[in-house]
Amino acid sequence: MFSKTDPIAPQPAPARSPASGAATNAGKSVLASDLRITGEITSSGAVEVFGDIDGTLSARNLLIGGEGAVKGTVSAETVEVKGKLDGRVSTQAFTLRATAQVEADVNYTSLVIESGAQIEGRFTRPKS
Repeated sequence: MFSKTDPIAPQPAPARSPASGAATNAGKSVLASDLRITGEITSSGAVEVFGDIDGTLSARNLLIGGEGAVKGTVSAETVEVKGKLDGRVSTQAFTLRATAQVEADVNYTSLVIESGAQIEGRFTRPKS
């Protein structure tokens, strides 16, 4: 009729499958304005760049902040640019804010360009 629970007893951890655990627990990485990185950056989550990156960047979501600059190859599901981007981009959704300065070859599925964004390069969309 009555049950007693032990408040100190450890609670079982929720079950996770390895395939779903990586994507659902992926966090956000912020690369600050004082950071200068040359090389390869890979994340299963979001990356926000406010510093300078020279190399390869792969993430689920990428935001290049107003102070940020990326030079190299970018691969992400979504890319939003407020700062500078120079190189090659492969993305599903590409958003250029008014402050963006982009010189790149971009392969995208959907594209948003705000008035004032500076762009140069080749933009291609896969044929359906």
